[in-house]
Amino acid sequence: MNRLAVFLLGFALLLAGCKPAVKSKDITPLQRKQAASFDSEADFAATMKDLPRAEGLYKQATELCPDMPLYWENLGMTQRKMGNPKGARAAYGEALTLYGEHYRREKNPEDVLQQAWLLALLGRDDEAAKLLQKARASHPNDTRVRQAAEPKWLETLHSNPAFKAIAL
Repeated sequence: MNRLAVFLLGFALLLAGCKPAVKSKDITPLQRKQAASFDSEADFAATMKDLPRAEGLYKQATELCPDMPLYWENLGMTQRKMGNPKGARAAYGEALTLYGEHYRREKNPEDVLQQAWLLALLGRDDEAAKLLQKARASHPNDTRVRQAAEPKWLETLHSNPAFKAIAL
């Protein structure tokens, strides 16, 4: 076989294992309701300390609605509590990306705060601080952004035992 044929065969095999990206408009209202139900049931399971069940339900929610950053964030927190930092890192990363996309579309300061929270969970405090300073310049009248942009905000987060339990 020549090199081109080997390359094309390898590329085809690689693509065969990839799922096509799901766009928000491709998700039906029924799928959104089912995902919300899974998320709610997972929240209850997590409250009852049934973390394996919660993890499975959060995974189902992210499969139905991969565009919902909260589902990814919840999955990451559950995985971290279960001792799976690699899974938590991936889920937090997905949530971080989605909140960034939401912010670029809607310019909602809440999305920036969520990004900073996730960056802190990922141990990327310098990036979180820079993001918050930019957000403070873009949203000078938002008190939540102003408070989060204070240097003590990250210090306070890291001293919180609940935060430590889910941070990487």
